Amino acid sequence: MPKIIECVPNFSEGVDETIISAISASVSATPGVTLLDVDPGKSTNRTVFTFVGSPETIIEGALNAAKAAYPLIDMRKHKGEHPRLGALDVCPFIPVQDVTVEECVQVSKQFGFRLAQELKIPVYLYGASSDRDYRKTMPQIRAGEYEGLEEKLKLPEWAPDFGEATFVPSWGATVTGVRKFLIAYNINMLSTKEQAHRIALNLREKGRGENEPGRLKACQGIGWWLEEANIAQISLNMTDMDVTPMHVAYEEACKDASELGLAVTGSELVGLVPLQAILDAAEFYMKKEGLMVLDEDQKVHLAINRLGLSTLSPFNPSERIIEYCLQNTDEDLLIQKTVADFVKSVGARSAAPGGGSVSALVGALGCALGAMVAKLTYGKRQWEHLDKQMRSLLPPLHKSMLDIIVMIDADTNAFNDFFEAMKLPKATDEESAIRNTAMQKAIVTAINVPMGLAKKLNSLWELLDQVSQVGNINCKSDLQVAVRCVEVGVQGAVHNVNINLKDLKDPELRDQLQQEATKQAEKAVCMRDELLAKLEARNQ
Repeated sequence: MPKIIECVPNFSEGVDETIISAISASVSATPGVTLLDVDPGKSTNRTVFTFVGSPETIIEGALNAAKAAYPLIDMRKHKGEHPRLGALDVCPFIPVQDVTVEECVQVSKQFGFRLAQELKIPVYLYGASSDRDYRKTMPQIRAGEYEGLEEKLKLPEWAPDFGEATFVPSWGATVTGVRKFLIAYNINMLSTKEQAHRIALNLREKGRGENEPGRLKACQGIGWWLEEANIAQISLNMTDMDVTPMHVAYEEACKDASELGLAVTGSELVGLVPLQAILDAAEFYMKKEGLMVLDEDQKVHLAINRLGLSTLSPFNPSERIIEYCLQNTDEDLLIQKTVADFVKSVGARSAAPGGGSVSALVGALGCALGAMVAKLTYGKRQWEHLDKQMRSLLPPLHKSMLDIIVMIDADTNAFNDFFEAMKLPKATDEESAIRNTAMQKAIVTAINVPMGLAKKLNSLWELLDQVSQVGNINCKSDLQVAVRCVEVGVQGAVHNVNINLKDLKDPELRDQLQQEATKQAEKAVCMRDELLAKLEARNQ
């Protein structure tokens, strides 16, 4: 998969469309960079740009954006609700796909060095890019803001990481670095600015100071007034959604607002958001309200509704969820092909896709048939007494189907990795050693992928057994096909394990995996016969 890094520069201009368009155009014109989102804010007088690219192209995109802004933004005239240090206030780089944090750190340092050299401005590092504890976070570095920067630069401990410690009145300073995906999240309130800020102090991690910390970890926040909407907002930066999810912040804000007799009227996201943050919110409300929602798009709809994300402006998932924006940048995945094209690719004169991917497809179809029968049993008056049971069976069946679909490409990828390792040079003893190590690593992966498929498919039997015993009798033949598909998927996966075991050099591991493969194959045959017998005996 290609290396993808996201860059989210925040420029101190949210009103002048000419300037915003010029910055957008400079990013869009950068080869290898895709501009995903432009989110201006009038009250904050700030625009958040979001674009993605490779480690090489993302630096050029960020530099081009800064160069476009340099003659157009004058910080001496800037006013806005959001704290800021310079014209390009902060320029974070975020790992998105097949790239490490350390790689992003090097990207941020290369960008910072070149920005300081080419524009003659001071640049600070933050987050994972900074090695100084007292200047790792944006609040630490931004303290005093633009207005206090001139004096700050005179202090030795605040010398910039790149560039001279010289105040540039029209620009200020820029901060760059690496962070996890930051969710810029605003909660709408019918209140005064001061009341919104009071709740922000309750929530944000640093609270009101060392002696009175806030309730939410990895959360920064202030309250402000949104003039164009005539409302106040609690403006939060959620710096680690695994520590404090978005929906937790929303619920806590609602709790405090209720205690003060204030109304919360939805929320808004600034820029893009990871799909997982939306799905986590959906799972929270599903559990809270006792709901069963299976399809991803319906979960997204639920989260948008419960968080009120479309209150101020429409929240379009295809434009606001980063994974959906990136879908067109994916490689040519097998699972994106039509049925006809998939079959033709299997029948082509190439070794991949082959039996492993076909086994995963057949297994996924078996699981899908089981899910289909459960859905055709659920919600019908005739089988209303089975609703509770179907509600327990449907989510794991549906999720397993989605998990197995991913394995269709995983098998082909593992095969390709092995052949790439085989192509490594072997002219010297050192090259041969490196090649052999890479090949053994790849062959273990090529074994583990189908073994994982076999185990995953064998974990479905209990679910299919329950559906087979009570599911819609009109779908009896569908369940019979499902059972056979799952068994064939397991056997195909085991065949792939066995053919790769001969290339594994570790005899102990080889014997262990051989025994496990035999166990999986035998279990599939046993469960196939048991379930087919039960289905054959059913008449109603």
